[in-house]
Amino acid sequence: MGRNTKRVELTAIDGVWQQLRLEAEAAAAEEPTLASLLHCAILSQGTMADALANRLARRLGGADLDPLMIREFCIEAFGDDPEILDAFDRDMRAVRERDPACTSYLQPFLYFKGFAALQAHRVAHWLWHKNRHALAFHLQSLVSEIFQVDIHPAAVLGKGLFLDHATGVVIGETCVVGDDVSILQNVTLGGTGKQRGDRHPKIGRGVLISVGAKILGNIKVGDDARIAAGSVVLHDVPKGATVAGVPAKVIRGPVAAHPSMSMDHFLGDGI
Repeated sequence: MGRNTKRVELTAIDGVWQQLRLEAEAAAAEEPTLASLLHCAILSQGTMADALANRLARRLGGADLDPLMIREFCIEAFGDDPEILDAFDRDMRAVRERDPACTSYLQPFLYFKGFAALQAHRVAHWLWHKNRHALAFHLQSLVSEIFQVDIHPAAVLGKGLFLDHATGVVIGETCVVGDDVSILQNVTLGGTGKQRGDRHPKIGRGVLISVGAKILGNIKVGDDARIAAGSVVLHDVPKGATVAGVPAKVIRGPVAAHPSMSMDHFLGDGI
């Protein structure tokens, strides 16, 4: 990665960080009851990395794993792999742009469990590749228990992801998810049995996966595809296609580039 590219990424993260601090200051003035929380979570932190590590530690720490230890390995992960913070920045922007209920960066950072689960997974994934599997699994277990989101630490997730509501989302070990994907609640990206090896879906860029959809097996979902609510997908999905049903079938050709951005779930009249 060149120096100019790196500077652009850092500038983008710094921009979100400054906006987050401004929002925290305004919220603390408007609601003094939350001033202590906002000071601890954001205003007393020196950098975005510090704030994110502190927030994950406080939300996931407890009797089994001390918050200070979580903060320590989060900071280690962010320092070793700056791509984690770049992904954080793109995930934050994805929530702000795609969720009509989100009116600030403060909301996902403090409250949205799908966003928190995704950032915790990125740390668990780093631990996994450092061969710290036991700790990666422990972090996954905490995320599953606290946020009701179960993502295997080995799963490869792209940047700019949006887990809307997120309750009941399951993503398997050999799953690969591309950039700019939107996933709603109760979605499963899973296997079809007890076989081992590469057994989970590969999701292309810009895909929209609607409520309760199940995508099962080592199959490919092409870029810009849409998976309708409640569908069970057992076969490859062409690029730009919309699939629906149990089992899912192609019901429509390309509608728009990156349906994950528009969040358009409308299948058309008579469907």
